Amino acid sequence: MKSAVFLDRDGTMIEDVGYLDALDRIAFYPWTVDAIRLLNRAGLPVVVVTNQSGIARGMFDEAFVDRSHRAIDQRLSAGAARVDAYYYCPHHRDGAIAAYARECDCRKPARGLIDRAAADLGLDPARSFVVGDKWSDVALGRVVGAQSILVRTGAGAAEELRPPAGLTADTVVDNLAAAVSWILGNAVLNSEQ
Repeated sequence: MKSAVFLDRDGTMIEDVGYLDALDRIAFYPWTVDAIRLLNRAGLPVVVVTNQSGIARGMFDEAFVDRSHRAIDQRLSAGAARVDAYYYCPHHRDGAIAAYARECDCRKPARGLIDRAAADLGLDPARSFVVGDKWSDVALGRVVGAQSILVRTGAGAAEELRPPAGLTADTVVDNLAAAVSWILGNAVLNSEQ
């Protein structure tokens, strides 16, 4: 069982443009490719876990989400970086599409996406890291026993000012590059223990 880094997508890896419904709206932060390449070189699997309620709301379909992930992969590959796997939740209880309008075990902060990734890829969530721009990402990390990092990109700066009672991140940093620096320092420490 390996350690891994579970990344939120919108607001963490790429700019949060609301509901990403067109490929030309994908906008990488300038540090994303380098940060992910550093994780790759350190031997840490990188797994994207993302809520995509736009599917349930009828704004786009699962095929579009898959196309957007392929477009992200192409951009990463051009910079010698890669995401090992993508897992997304298409559900929302208030959805307009009946097949997706329900409660589920995969909408963050529920643990379903990470449980699936751990089973598929042989990962140990308790030795892993969750990075995101919302408290739901931090809560997901807590639920699976991972270390949680809140980034100030996307909604993170506003979220930092409104922490939910009883929930704290292991660290709050400016962006994914700073999160990766923190992860690599802590991954080394964890491997020496």
